[in-house]
Amino acid sequence: MPRFPNISDHAHTVSSRVYSSLEHRARLRNDDIYPLHVGDTYRDPVEAARAERQLTSEHPGLHKYAPVRGEPELIDAFVGYVKARHGETLEPEQVQVMSGATAGLSVVCQVLLAPGDEVLLPSPFWPLSRGIIATKGAVPVQVPFYTRLDEPGFDAEASLESAVTERTVALYVNTPNNPSGRVLSKATIDAMLRVAKRHDLWVLCDEAYEEIYFDQDPPEAVWKRPEVRDRAIAFHTLSKTYGLAGARVGFTHGPESIMATIAGMQTFHTYCAPRPMQFGAIKALRQGGAWVEQSRALYREAGYMTADTLGVARPRGGTFLFLDVSDLLDPGEEDCSVFLERCADQGVLLTPGRSCGADYAKWVRLCFTAVPPARLAAALARLAPVFRRPSC
Repeated sequence: MPRFPNISDHAHTVSSRVYSSLEHRARLRNDDIYPLHVGDTYRDPVEAARAERQLTSEHPGLHKYAPVRGEPELIDAFVGYVKARHGETLEPEQVQVMSGATAGLSVVCQVLLAPGDEVLLPSPFWPLSRGIIATKGAVPVQVPFYTRLDEPGFDAEASLESAVTERTVALYVNTPNNPSGRVLSKATIDAMLRVAKRHDLWVLCDEAYEEIYFDQDPPEAVWKRPEVRDRAIAFHTLSKTYGLAGARVGFTHGPESIMATIAGMQTFHTYCAPRPMQFGAIKALRQGGAWVEQSRALYREAGYMTADTLGVARPRGGTFLFLDVSDLLDPGEEDCSVFLERCADQGVLLTPGRSCGADYAKWVRLCFTAVPPARLAAALARLAPVFRRPSC
């Protein structure tokens, strides 16, 4: 029970600086900085969806509050997208417009989690997911997972099963995965969902990268599996697919039985997503198909170029490479801090792997869509010597 000047215990679990704080060091040594630690895109969104195209003359009351659930036309546009992309029909009552996936996960965790509850969080994970769970007083139970899927004898189901306790209430699933670039196979998803069903867990489905996949069929959404439709809550965002990170528009959907409660909780958090950009989001969903396809091709080229330059496996999806640099560290180094400093000295900023999981202190994350291709090539030219591995 904190009183002045103390704060709550769970507030100590988060920081305003999730990523590397090496920018100052990099700027002291370089005229040009390559921010490959930022999970964003260099591309501007489809023109009709841009902020400057949303006009009061076309939308009277443009700057007033939107309905808590979201603009009805936007919900209809998203329902249409889901039907076209996933072949599934959502009722409008199942959809909640959120201020991005970040707000969506935060609101849902507020509804589902009580202090001390546990959420299975396969790692490496999106850095904000851990903090969002922790800010509710719940416990994100980190389970090394995505980087182990190719290990001989690795049992995906057993790894999650061993982390379940009587306090476990939910399982978080992200495919394509930030940061590993892995796209989960049907067999792996089956294994994960068996654990969720066996222990009556909610399934939290992070769909942020659902449209960013390379050289394969569109990944199957976890939330549409019949065996978990009654317990799956999905989070979509326009930040990654449509290049609208600053718009803060996303969608959450799940069983109708819980969505009214989620809408009520949304009222006391952000109330509504930004109304002007909800109209931009409508344009993105209805006019952005070709833009998405072009982005997928460009991101594929960028991801493959990055992987080939650094001598690592190519990503299957998403916008990141997650790199084990343990063999590039000096003996006795416990994490990648010095390695990140060497990268910063070259003007390139990367994310420390520990922000994606406690077991990844000797890993780094690189976003290959943060800068245009020419600047990415320049950044890689600076990184290549730093990533040069010792000869055998």
